[in-house]
Amino acid sequence: MKLVKTSYRVAVIVGAGILLQSCFAAKEYKKPENIKAENLYRSEIVSQDTVSMADVSWNKMFTDPILQGYITKGLQNNFDIRIAIQNVAAAQANLKQGKAGYFPTLSLGVDWTHTEQSKNSQIGRIVSQTGGNTNLDQYQLLGNFAWEADIWGKIRSNKRAFSAAYMQTIAANQAVKTQVITDIAANYYQLLSLDAQLKVAEKTLTNRNQSVETIISLKDAGSVNEVGVKQTEAQKYATEIIIEDLKNNIILVENSLSILLGEPAKKLERGTLENQNLNPALQVGVSTQLLRNRPDVVAAEYGFINAFELTNVARSNFYPQFRITATGGLQSIDLNDWINTNSLFANIVTGLTQPLFNGRQIRTRYEVAKAQNEQALVQFEQALITASREVSDALANYNNETRKITIREKQADALTKAADYSDELLEYGLVNYLEVLTAKDNALNSQLNLIDNKYQQYLAIINLYKALGGGWR
Repeated sequence: MKLVKTSYRVAVIVGAGILLQSCFAAKEYKKPENIKAENLYRSEIVSQDTVSMADVSWNKMFTDPILQGYITKGLQNNFDIRIAIQNVAAAQANLKQGKAGYFPTLSLGVDWTHTEQSKNSQIGRIVSQTGGNTNLDQYQLLGNFAWEADIWGKIRSNKRAFSAAYMQTIAANQAVKTQVITDIAANYYQLLSLDAQLKVAEKTLTNRNQSVETIISLKDAGSVNEVGVKQTEAQKYATEIIIEDLKNNIILVENSLSILLGEPAKKLERGTLENQNLNPALQVGVSTQLLRNRPDVVAAEYGFINAFELTNVARSNFYPQFRITATGGLQSIDLNDWINTNSLFANIVTGLTQPLFNGRQIRTRYEVAKAQNEQALVQFEQALITASREVSDALANYNNETRKITIREKQADALTKAADYSDELLEYGLVNYLEVLTAKDNALNSQLNLIDNKYQQYLAIINLYKALGGGWR
């Protein structure tokens, strides 16, 4: 009968705790009003078209089969991606813990306690005088139960904070994927441009070797002096230096690309720059799409949600906590009587605990949580504004490089013809060797710059794709 009454009381108290959970003190999350995602792009690139490059999958964006193979390998082996995956796994474990906050805790323990009383102590002297044993053994099998009612929404907010942290790591993982994909593409196209520049430089070196032979012949004919010969030889050596620098840069970029693929540095297979076709429709969409397309912006918002919910948790500490704790099991001083109904014991405690004075710890935690919440809001806004600037920068760079390519093609053609004409005029003594050298240097530099210009145009497309939030899908 006594056990029934006790169970009834516990059920009533638990039911009251559950009913009180509707009295939430926690605030509901709403997207901040000061976060404005409209009109983030510069006025000259305002778009009303909702179609965005970010919606294009990376294998449709980068069509070179060799590059596609490298990106696939990078997504599997890249070190940063593998680290990000483990961050997701850790956040998932924390999320499971947050979901378990509603459940009670239960622990089971077995212990043996041996006590030897001092014969000079109060209890020991009494026991000794009565002929009793001052040594005491106690055997115990006990279980501990505890449950807290989520009256003020503390557990709910904590769960939501863990959920936001988990989603933040998912978005961060997506951001790493975008970074790896675009870094691999940028390194690959840089390799192609260096190969093209090396090809131009080696062809130029062949021509300059011929120029040395020509200038020596002109010197023997009395048309030029020894200074002209040495200047032409020096120009040939300068070309050889350019070739050596290009070869070294190729090795460095190959090493960088190998690391992105999660492999030791090695020579890498690749196509050619002239066979590339990276001219997609440059559609930026509307700026509000950055809120869902940019993984880093999404991660920043989840970071703010996490801080918001943790502020709710800190606020709930000002209110009383309703807890039920129970301890029960078997307890005996005689091992033979341990497993016996007479050894049963139980202890149940229920009640509200209201913190009063605790060295200002609760208020300090709340003020710190509010400050971190404001900090997360600023970081969210900063991520969005930074994303809009990167879109504007990338598109401006693309337009600039595209306009320059047409001009550089004309410049390279003009300077190449000027170099060819200068050789002919030198043979007839109509120009001096310094004019020839200058014309040839200008021609080589214009050809190298034209190749770099094309690479910069490709790089601007890659950066625009990344800035819009493409690549992770």
